This record gives sequence, C-alpha cells and structure tokens, in this order.
Amino acid sequence: MRAQIEHGLREAGYGYWGFSPSNNPAGGYREWGVDAIGMEPAGYTSDDARTLVDYGFGECRPAQPIPPPSAYSGGVVTPHASFLALPFEPRAALANLANLRRDFDAYGEGGFYDAVNVDTGQVSRYWLALDQGMVMAAIANRLTGNRLQRYLTAGAVERAVRPLLAVEEFTAGA
Repeated sequence: MRAQIEHGLREAGYGYWGFSPSNNPAGGYREWGVDAIGMEPAGYTSDDARTLVDYGFGECRPAQPIPPPSAYSGGVVTPHASFLALPFEPRAALANLANLRRDFDAYGEGGFYDAVNVDTGQVSRYWLALDQGMVMAAIANRLTGNRLQRYLTAGAVERAVRPLLAVEEFTAGA
C-alpha cells in the first residue's frame, strides 16, 4: 500500500492513489498498477500513456531515468483498491476515498463507481461485481475484526469447498 500511495501522491503526482484492473473510463477494461512494483514484464501502468519505470537488470540492462510526474498522463484510480488497503493504511484509505468522492462524480446509489481518470475527471459509471465484492469483503473484514477468512474456512462453507479444492492441482511451491 505504501508503494501505491507513494506512486499516486508523489511519483505520478495525481493527488490520489489506488491502482488495480478495472474499467477504463474512456471505454473498455484494462489493467492498472504501479509498474515499478509489478511482475508483468510489459508493465501494469497507472496511466493512459502507459508510463513505464525501468530500474534495469544488473549488468544485462542499464536502468533508465525515472519518469518525472509530468510524464504521467491520464492516471486512472479505482476506489476498490482503497478499500483493500483498510487493514494496512486505514486513515490513508478513508482519506483517499473521501477525496475521490469530494473531487469527482465518483459515487452513486450503488456506492463508488468503478474507476476515475483523475486527470480528465471522466468516471466509469459502472459497478463491477468483482470490485464490489472486494469492497464488501474489505468492509466486512474491517467491521468483524479480520474474521472474514475464518468464516469461510470453517463449518458448512469449509465442508462444501474442501471437495472442490481437492480436485485442484496446485503447482506453486518449492
């Protein structure tokens, strides 16, 4: 979360933060992120201009100059990312959400809309089920003292899900 906040407020100078795949206010769906902390080789960027950061790779590839805030154009923020920050940066998350609501037409009868281009002010006036689910889960976890995971890993839910997971073949690991 600190990297998201640092990127949105200082590196790109948007004044807002919260980058995650969401609708593109200009149309379509797109991945958004903080390129410097991502693992996607082509970069998940925070802006329409797809501004990349390249720290280099040892002696294989030299680092490129860090882009100044003026290089970023059309930054897109999704409110659901701020909700996911609640366990880690609650004050910053709530302040960011309050600023998005105050400065943009980013909130409607169903809660926060999916995404905001903080440069143009254009809002994707949709509520995506996946994003709203993350918002609701984050709120529930905050209100229940981080018990949501326990609710889903015990009792009837656990008994229903265990057979489904048993057929999965997980390959990550040592």
